[in-house]
Order: sequence, then structure tokens, then C-alpha cells
Amino acid sequence: MAGPDPVDVRLLTFIAETGRAAVPEIAQRLGMDVRDVAARLAALSTTGLPLVVGVECDPNGIRNALAAAAAWSQQHSGSHPVQNPPSGGYPVPPSGPYSASGPIPNPTGGHQVHGGASAPYPAQHGPSGPQGFTPQPPPAQPPAGGPVPPPQGAAPPPQGNTWGPPGSASWARGDQRPPEARTGKIGSKLDVDGLDGERLTILLVEVVDPADFLFTAAGYTLRDGERAVIVHTELTNRGSTPFTSLPDLHLNLVATDGSVVSKSSVSLSSRPPHRTGVAPGETAGGHTVYVLPDGVELSAVRWAPRPDDEQRTLTWDITDL
Repeated sequence: MAGPDPVDVRLLTFIAETGRAAVPEIAQRLGMDVRDVAARLAALSTTGLPLVVGVECDPNGIRNALAAAAAWSQQHSGSHPVQNPPSGGYPVPPSGPYSASGPIPNPTGGHQVHGGASAPYPAQHGPSGPQGFTPQPPPAQPPAGGPVPPPQGAAPPPQGNTWGPPGSASWARGDQRPPEARTGKIGSKLDVDGLDGERLTILLVEVVDPADFLFTAAGYTLRDGERAVIVHTELTNRGSTPFTSLPDLHLNLVATDGSVVSKSSVSLSSRPPHRTGVAPGETAGGHTVYVLPDGVELSAVRWAPRPDDEQRTLTWDITDL
């Protein structure tokens, strides 16, 4: 009999320690792919282990997502007319004393050749002897005090103002909108675009540090030298695209030394956690729990749609706690 899969053993060990966790959280903590974690847990649940794999969702958010998908399918359904007729063999015009032996088949099979067959072109050049010179009229002079038109053939000036050579750090365009604020403090709302074009606003409502009394009141135990921290955030979907991820999936704490504290898989009944998905026009709030060494000093709360996306990273300063 084959031994147990080491990856399955690692999954079961983590679940035995936490008791309850979402699949995205397990994948993040173990550094695995979400689909791999879901498939393994579903398979393990059929082997007789006391393991239940469930699904939790926002019914209204799922219905809105299905309605948006159906509207998109109806908008893009239907046959598109073919712009050009199917290509076939076409005669090749003779060149010099040689002649084509027959029609040339289309070598690309189903791909269409756009445009018709080429034909002999008449000579474009004139006689080779000396040509007469025709003087050109002088350019029209602008009226006094009026703007000077650009020379003929010159490229139009770019819209907005530009400074510095293109590609350099000093290059700027006046028609570009200024960057949105990416930093704030407790109580600040920061705007950001999601990975799928969602227009999001995230509010840092509260940071409870320490939150040991809430942690222990929920039946959990802290080890010696540990403390709990609870962060309350709200995410508003201002756009028309559903936000389908967990709002605090990559909500981390940043210490004064630059180290990052990831969220815990613990959830408290007195401080409800975030749920996956936020429908367009809705606001969803939740609490995130962290367990960290008692001596770690925190400097910021940081949110990003994924860990390596620095352009969409939001930061709230909490040094004044």
C-alpha cells in the first residue's frame, strides 16, 4: 500500500491546528495554488476522514455576477459577417518571358487572404531626360499678430504639456490625471482599481491593539509573549464590475523594522470576518485577526490585490496608536 501524500499530510496538519479556515487562506499560508488546495480537500473528504469542505457566498453577489455574465453574453453573441470572401486559387500575372504554370492554392488552409491578386503596375517614372523646373509659389504669410501655422507635413503638437526627454523621470503629460492618494490614517478612505477593473474604496475603520481580551473571550489561547490585533475595514465597490475576491485576503500589518505580519485564520463571532465578494454599489465590512510577538511595534496597515502589485498598494499609518 502506498504511503500518504506529504502534501495531503501538510494540509491536514494545518487544518487540524486551525479547525476552520477558508480555502484561499489555506493556500496563502501554505504557499499553494488555490485550485490545488480545493481539489485535494475535496478528494480527502471522500476518504472517510472527519472533514467537511463547504462553500459560503453572498447570494445577492452571485446573482449579480450571473446577471452581468448573461448580459455580456447577449451583447457579444450572434454571428459576425465575414468581411472578405474565401480566398482560393488566383492567377499570377506573367513577369518577363516566364509564365505561371497554373493557379497557386492557398497554403494556409482556412486563413483568408485579405485583398485581391496583384497585377502588373505601369511604370511610375517619366522620361529620363532633363526635366523642366517649375517654381513653387511662396508660402502664405500669416496675418499680423496671428498665430504662425506649423509647416506642412509637420506632426501636430501633443495634447497637454510635456517636459523632458521621453522615457525619462522628468517626462510628464498634462492630459494625464494625477495619481490617486495611496496613503492615509485610521478613518481614511483610499481609492484603488482592482485587477479586473473594479473601482474600489477601502476604509480603515479601527485598529484594536492589543485585542487579547477579545481573542480569549472567543475561546482561543495566546502563547506566552504573543498578542492579538484586530483590524476593521470596509470595502465599497463603486464600479459596475463585481469584486469576487476576499476583501482582506492580502491585508497585512507592517512593523517598524519593515517586516510583514500576515493575517491569522482565526475568526471571532464578536467581530465578524469578511466574506468573499462585493457586488457593484455595495459596501461590505469585516474584521481581520492577527497574532504576533508582543514586542513587535507596528507602523502601518497595508492592502493590495496581490502581494507583488506595488502600483495598487494602499497604506495606512498607525504609528499614532
